[in-house]
Parts: sequence; C-alpha cells; structure tokens
Amino acid sequence: MSILDETGFVERLTFFNGQRLFASDLQGIEAFNREMRWLHNQSLHQPGIGRGLAVTGKRDDREVHVGPGYALDALGREIVLTRDQVEPVPPVDSEDDGQSVFFDLAVSYPDDGQLAEAETRDGICLPRGVVRLREEPILCWIRLKRDATGNLSPVDPLLRQQLKDGLRIALARAEVLQCRLRQDVSLAERRSARPSRQPYIACGGQSVSWTTDVVSDNVLSLTTDVDTSSAGFLTTPCYSVRLDGERVAFDDNHEIASFVLDGPPNVLQPSPAGFKLNVLLSIGQAPANAEGNPWDAWRAVWMGVE
Repeated sequence: MSILDETGFVERLTFFNGQRLFASDLQGIEAFNREMRWLHNQSLHQPGIGRGLAVTGKRDDREVHVGPGYALDALGREIVLTRDQVEPVPPVDSEDDGQSVFFDLAVSYPDDGQLAEAETRDGICLPRGVVRLREEPILCWIRLKRDATGNLSPVDPLLRQQLKDGLRIALARAEVLQCRLRQDVSLAERRSARPSRQPYIACGGQSVSWTTDVVSDNVLSLTTDVDTSSAGFLTTPCYSVRLDGERVAFDDNHEIASFVLDGPPNVLQPSPAGFKLNVLLSIGQAPANAEGNPWDAWRAVWMGVE
C-alpha cells in the first residue's frame, strides 16, 4: 500500500535542536523515502525485470543457476539479488500420464519477517534488538497444468493471481521429467520492467450475446460486452472491431429469406480489459423465426493498439 492509498496526503518529517528522537522517528524517514521511491517505480515502470536475474539450466541438469539482478513488482517494490544462487530442480518424476511436469521459476519481494537478521545490538537499559536485515528475494517454483484451452497456468490459484497481478515475477520455465530438466530452461516468459517504445498490438475474437433495443420499424440497436483481458493491455488501447458472420439467410429453395444491413460498429467505454460494442441494424426482411437471426451467430473480431 502506498502513501497515497494509506493517508491521502504526504507528511515530511522535520527536527529541531533538543528534540528527543525515537526509533519510530528514524524509521519514519526511511519509510517516507521508501514509499516515495515505490510510488515513482509504480508510476513510471511496469512489473518485470530491470536487469540481470539471468537463469541458466541445460538438458539433464538437476539444478538451475540464477544470477544477480534487479526487478520491480506491481507495487513498485525493488527485488534485488546480489549474488549467484542455485535452485534445485523440483524433485518430481512425471505427471500421472507419464508426461513432463512444467514449472515457472518466480521471484518476489520479501516481507521483513522473511529476512535473516544481519546485525543486532544491545539497547540502553533495553533488550537486544535487530538493526539490520539482509535483503534476499524469495525464489519459488510454481507448478503448472494445462487448462481447458491447452495453455499452461499455475495449479495454485493464489500463485496464479499473484503472477497475474505482478506480485511475483516469472524468470524462466522448466520442463521436468524424472527429477531433471528435459530440455534447456525457457526464457520466453520473462517480462521487462522497461515498457517497449514500440506499439503493442493484440487481437482476438469472441462469440457475443446481444442485448437488443428497437429503434424504429425494422431498425434494431444491438449491444454487447467484449472481453480483451487476454491481451494484457496496461493502458487503454485504440480499438478497431468488425463483426464476422452471415448477413443473409436462405430458404430451402436457396432464395433470400431475410437479410440485414449493419452500420459501423461503435466502441463504447473502452478500457484495458474490454469495451462495450454497439451496432445498428436495418432488417431487409423479417426472419421466419428468432433462431434464424443472422446476428445470433456473429463474432466480434477486435484489434487493440497500445
């Protein structure tokens, strides 16, 4: 949680000669500078790897090596690894069907309770206390399974959400069989904290369920919601959309039974996760029954440029 979320205003600590300082006063200075730095990171960067954190692992290896580096999570917190680290390959044999098991190696920011004590000191008439914590990021293997669409996703729903929200940063993907790497680790899942200067373009399509309003005789207004969250846009892109499907229905004699003329699709309320689509239709001839409406089988095909 940032300063703005917590208080709605910023307070700068000041001191005067003769003031008695407490640990909370000095910790307040550190917290202020840290929160302002995190706010800067969160505002100007995206979750991902800033530099380093190289992962190497060859076929048949039983461990992977992670190099020093720097990353940012979605809250702007700095994830810093200062030395080479070795991570054993997860000790699993195979999936139930004998196929390889897939894992993502992810890194995350450590809470104070997860850090080792680097230095303690005696207090003045008070018990000994911690004055330094060794900054070490948390590395973990996240087991993956294929979902209904055939894509690999984390088995644990909490870890899946943390990866999606940018609280854990994926470094590499490993395919494991009989407790060793079946092939070299994949780095395709890595994401840079530096947004690309090039436009990001994504597209997709979906079947739609229309909400219908009657404008006038033989003129309808169709509205639906289009989901673009799969593209992973960070800001609202410029959308273009077309409706894919038949405009003409034929009878058993191959004669035109009905047809519609549709106007240009209108993108309303655009956001990074989707938009509302509206289109006007002019019905040339009423269909014989509701199931024959050509627009019931249309798909919304969209493209977004961020």
